[in-house]
Parts: sequence; structure tokens; C-alpha cells
Amino acid sequence: MASTAVTKNDSVVVISGDDKGKRGKVLKIFPDDGKIIVEKVNLVKKHVKTKGPGSPGGIIEKEAPINASNVLLYCSKCDRGVRISFHTLEDGTKERLCKICGETISRQK
Repeated sequence: MASTAVTKNDSVVVISGDDKGKRGKVLKIFPDDGKIIVEKVNLVKKHVKTKGPGSPGGIIEKEAPINASNVLLYCSKCDRGVRISFHTLEDGTKERLCKICGETISRQK
């Protein structure tokens, strides 16, 4: 599977599925599967057995992966999810540009 334009710590908007319209930060990327984990999106309940006195068992909610094609990068200037284009600078580095306003979408550290 080809790598996505979305990277870790990017702010994205979900465009399809049960969580359509939700915005969150990308926590983890699985480029081989084409999936990503987004904060507070696609929450599933997981039954956890106790592992000793320090870790109680119970039912926890955690994020499950969603397909990377179901999200768009969030542009703060447009205040919505946008498609992006790539532009190569003189020094050889690539930057991501919003297709609507032309603003640079920086990669978060």
C-alpha cells in the first residue's frame, strides 16, 4: 500500500463512517495496511483481565484503526478538512499546500 500524506500528530477530519465530522489528532499510522488511529475516533470497548494488584481489570474504551482514505487533513485557515497538493521548495524539501486557500500545512513535531 502506498504511504499516505497524513503523518503522526496531524489534525484530521473524518469524512465517512459512524464518526463523520469528528476532528482529532493522528496517534499512530499503519502504512502497510493503509490505516490510522485517530484520537477519540472509532472507540471500541475492550474487556481486560486484571494483571495483578497494580492494573485492575474491567471494560476500557480504546481507539481502533480506521482507513486512511476516510480522513482529510484539517486546514486551520479554511476551518475544515481539505485536499492537499505538494510543492517542492528550492532547497529540495516538500511542503503540503491546502488546495482551497494555498496555505502551507505544516508537519507537527
